[in-house]
Amino acid sequence: MSGIATFGGGCFWGVEAGFAALKGVTATEVGYMGGTTDHPTYEQVCTNTTGHVEVVRVTYDPDRIGYPELLAAFFQLHDPTQVGRQGPDVGRQYRSVVFTHGPEQAAQATAARERIAARLGRPVATAVEPAGPFWRAEAYHQQYLHRRGLASCAVAPAER
Repeated sequence: MSGIATFGGGCFWGVEAGFAALKGVTATEVGYMGGTTDHPTYEQVCTNTTGHVEVVRVTYDPDRIGYPELLAAFFQLHDPTQVGRQGPDVGRQYRSVVFTHGPEQAAQATAARERIAARLGRPVATAVEPAGPFWRAEAYHQQYLHRRGLASCAVAPAER
């Protein structure tokens, strides 16, 4: 049985590449979640009028990697202290959010966010929200960095 987890941590390319490299992650795909428009396009999401976030939907094998480990990776893959942005990328679509699939994920994500805030000694902007419809991004966004032979984007995580 596979698990599903959904994360928004800035530009979805780098976040996807980070999750794809984890043992136990069986698939990743990028898309949009949290907005009001059905089947949004990248161009629509970039207008900041749809309310969507660029997200990565992670399919994983819970016997090989647990949700807490995915949360730990998520908080290492981006800067959770930035509000409505990641590095040079600014806008609602780049906000930090964990979209949860059920109450157990919600409790674990909330606890992880609190631990990160305590460790950093400053507020964490990461929201924890119930998952809604996932709208798959255009084909050219899928595994974008991998297909170009790049390992990551240039956004640095918060100081640990």
